[in-house]
Amino acid sequence: MLNTKQLKLSKLIVPLSVITLSACGGSDDNPSSEIDESPAMYTITVTNLTNAQPLSPIVALLHSTGEIWQVGQPASALLENLAESGDNSGFLTADFVTVSASSDGILAPGMEAELMLSTSDENATQFSLATMLVNTNDAFSGLSKIDLTELSVDDSMDFTVSVYDAGTESNSEAAGTIPGPADGGEGFNEARDDTDFVSYHPGVVSMDDGLTTSVLNNQHKFDNPAMSVKIVRTQ
Repeated sequence: MLNTKQLKLSKLIVPLSVITLSACGGSDDNPSSEIDESPAMYTITVTNLTNAQPLSPIVALLHSTGEIWQVGQPASALLENLAESGDNSGFLTADFVTVSASSDGILAPGMEAELMLSTSDENATQFSLATMLVNTNDAFSGLSKIDLTELSVDDSMDFTVSVYDAGTESNSEAAGTIPGPADGGEGFNEARDDTDFVSYHPGVVSMDDGLTTSVLNNQHKFDNPAMSVKIVRTQ
């Protein structure tokens, strides 16, 4: 269960644009015979764009194989744990991951978090990121298997990111089933009682919409995108 007392806020920034790539670095004047063996370094900035959906600690990964989810396919046990409880520890130590990083604490609405990744493995050019919307049953947001091969030093990529449903827990919104501050209920439960495949999230219904058993209200509803992500290659 998430401990909301560990809330850690960062500065507010202007939302970023959707899926853009800007190239500020690199030069055709460099001899092709030169080999740069210095590690690739990336700075990732994540902004929570929701009204009242805190985001669980954000996990960022570099890898050469694998993917952390695929729409239409069952969620892995690692994704189920993250999407139901906000626990990203499984991804931090997963076998397919070359290097990983996690933000500290909850990311509140309107706030940003910064992570850094560095690797000397030239094959680790796939980037993934995930976080839970904690005032839900099993909603999550993130990026899966983004190719960074063409990202040169000082280049950047900007995304606005949708919300997904892990399909592992019914979206009942009932008391005791949501780990965030709206309820303080249960996190991970290994039983699966929903579709059992990842899909785009249909959104929150809430007590204000007539679901009398819901612990959520209109403040907890969200439209896409839920967050923005900026990736900058710094080395």
